[in-house]
Amino acid sequence: MSESLEELKRIMQEDPENKKKVSPQKWAGFVESTVVNFFDEHNVEKLSIEDGNGNKAKLARTKDNGIKIEYSSTVLM
Repeated sequence: MSESLEELKRIMQEDPENKKKVSPQKWAGFVESTVVNFFDEHNVEKLSIEDGNGNKAKLARTKDNGIKIEYSSTVLM
């Protein structure tokens, strides 16, 4: 499990320049692709992530093995 956590931390820190300019659409795309792939690949039941800029996401596996995703984005201007 610590391998999985380290992999997720690496993914979140890959592009520090991009971290400052995260738009809601980019966050949603990241959650719906990279995070969902990680979640599914490692058979995780629940996962909560936050990028430190106000963007948050929660994923949970449903009884029928689907994935429920809730996310929010914050934009600073």
